[in-house]
Amino acid sequence: MKICVAGLGLIGGSICMALRRAGYGADGWNRSAAPLEFALEKGIICSAAKSFEGYDVVFVCLPPRAAVTFINSNTFKDGAIVSDICGVKQFMEREVYAIPRNFYYVGTHPMAGKEVSSVYNACETLFDGASMVITSCEKTNPAARDTIAKLTREMGFKKMVECSAAVHDRKIAYTSQLAHIVSNAYVKDEEIESCSGFTGGSFQDMTRIAGVDEGVWSELYMLNRENLSARIRELCEHLSEIGRAIEEGEDKLRGVLRCGRERFSRSMENYSGEDIKITEFPSR
Repeated sequence: MKICVAGLGLIGGSICMALRRAGYGADGWNRSAAPLEFALEKGIICSAAKSFEGYDVVFVCLPPRAAVTFINSNTFKDGAIVSDICGVKQFMEREVYAIPRNFYYVGTHPMAGKEVSSVYNACETLFDGASMVITSCEKTNPAARDTIAKLTREMGFKKMVECSAAVHDRKIAYTSQLAHIVSNAYVKDEEIESCSGFTGGSFQDMTRIAGVDEGVWSELYMLNRENLSARIRELCEHLSEIGRAIEEGEDKLRGVLRCGRERFSRSMENYSGEDIKITEFPSR
């Protein structure tokens, strides 16, 4: 199986390294030269791709709009699998299926990352124990999806979550995008000044993702703005509820906090519904 990874950032580089560990050799392509040269020097990729007609699988590890431009600007082998790793999936499906294609598209989203980016921070263990979301619709080729599922397992992912693009975007607005927005808002409080020595694990958890690249994340937010706006509105309502409870007294506050604790406890139960299929892989 000939594999190419287009976009040698943290995720793209880590995919190359995880595939190498699994016994595959991936070629690479990047928009700028330095990461490509680094990947070649370190053996992260086998060679630099000049074109893409010869590959069975092409992972497109670029931001959403750049990923669409890449797909529309290049030629792929008949029957090849083109798989993006973008954090929004409805946008990608609409754009990919807007015109007839000679390849099979499979949407994926690795649920793994770091506070730092670029291929210089890539590692072969990034996906160990993580989840991979694979989205599909009536146009998805089952054999292509199965191939991506196989590679997912071989790259070290612990869990594969299969769902529609709509479900993905709704869930990711809450589990990822809202969390980044909360962290960004939290660090704007004036009390963050001179707080060294007053911080512990809770502060670190809240601020760990505050410094992410606004150029990358603003695009994701805007392409999923309907779902994200709904989550922001609900969060504001719950914060207001807690604020009112603090004013009304301790008994009221305990009740509001208990409701949140119990809701969280229920949510931790494993769930696999009609619109979400979860597969857990054996440990490596």
